[in-house]
Amino acid sequence: MKSQTGFTLIELMIVMAIAAVLLGVALPAFSGGLEAARSLEARSSLLSSLQSASGRAALTGVHGVLCPSLDGVACADSPDWSGGWLVFMDPNASRELEGGERILHVQPPLTGKVHLRTTVGRIRIVFQGNGGNAGSNVTFTLCDGRGPARAQALIMSNTGGLRDGTATAANLAATCPR
Repeated sequence: MKSQTGFTLIELMIVMAIAAVLLGVALPAFSGGLEAARSLEARSSLLSSLQSASGRAALTGVHGVLCPSLDGVACADSPDWSGGWLVFMDPNASRELEGGERILHVQPPLTGKVHLRTTVGRIRIVFQGNGGNAGSNVTFTLCDGRGPARAQALIMSNTGGLRDGTATAANLAATCPR
């Protein structure tokens, strides 16, 4: 008589149970890593946009503006930048994107659970001809699906200098998903 090879139902159930436990442990770690990568991508895009606007303003003597945008065509009047943003040259210093003004960059909406907000009073960032920005310091608060404990704050001074900071409780409450 030939012996039959294969797996019994019990062996298959044990393998499935082990696989389920391993998947249950690995999936949250993978998800956290994915959120961290998305957050890093958003931060890098923001830094690139800030440097582009500042550098172009200093080079040309024309105001460079960053503003939140939901449609990639007009500035939004909201401190929430999660829907994307615009970088444009503003020769008439109106702080609004108008016909004929050159768009340097259109940032699409942030992916995943990544959220970005500015200080409430600083919706638009305007770089003057010397590369510095007009107005008071501005804080960008970046949060992702990992929660407020992993939130980041990026503070820009009037001279255009950037530094890492600590997000305030109010900024965390407004920015971080619940």
